[in-house]
Amino acid sequence: MGKQFPAIEDNHRAFIQKQHMFFVGTAAEDGRVNISPKGMDSLRVLGPNRIVWRNLTGSGNETAGHLLKVNRMTLMWCGFEKQPMIMRAYGTARTLHETDGDFAELNALFPAHTGARQVYEMAVEMLQTSCGFAVPFYDHVGDRDVLTKWAEGKGREGVRDYWTDRNQTTIDGMPTNTPAKPQ
Repeated sequence: MGKQFPAIEDNHRAFIQKQHMFFVGTAAEDGRVNISPKGMDSLRVLGPNRIVWRNLTGSGNETAGHLLKVNRMTLMWCGFEKQPMIMRAYGTARTLHETDGDFAELNALFPAHTGARQVYEMAVEMLQTSCGFAVPFYDHVGDRDVLTKWAEGKGREGVRDYWTDRNQTTIDGMPTNTPAKPQ
């Protein structure tokens, strides 16, 4: 039932744009495998082999650390509401922090957010679809505003302090290269 494609086709892009959530999978050569759910308005398909997504500040920072060790990423979407489908994009990605030249341009693709931490630019090498017949139905009732309120309450400088205190390494102790405040 699964089909593989060398690029994102128009019908794939339409499916991705309808989804309210996606999952990011990364792993270094050792340590834990990370799978993270992402939501809000945080992903853009910019071409047949190019996806950009923005990562907001959170308790973990696994993706940044893993990509420094092993540059591979998988994104996954599930059709929870109508169309039964599981779609995965496999590829490599570059991590852009606010100190990197292309960060501002790519971050501007998304609504302003105090907690913006990284932008990931993914080169899609393969896209795979499968049936999704066992994926249950869920209704999307709205986005949570908890992370936005948390970041706004801290302010941009408070968010940067959080990066320094909590986002410098992965849970396995790998560096993330997230900008820290000078000591």
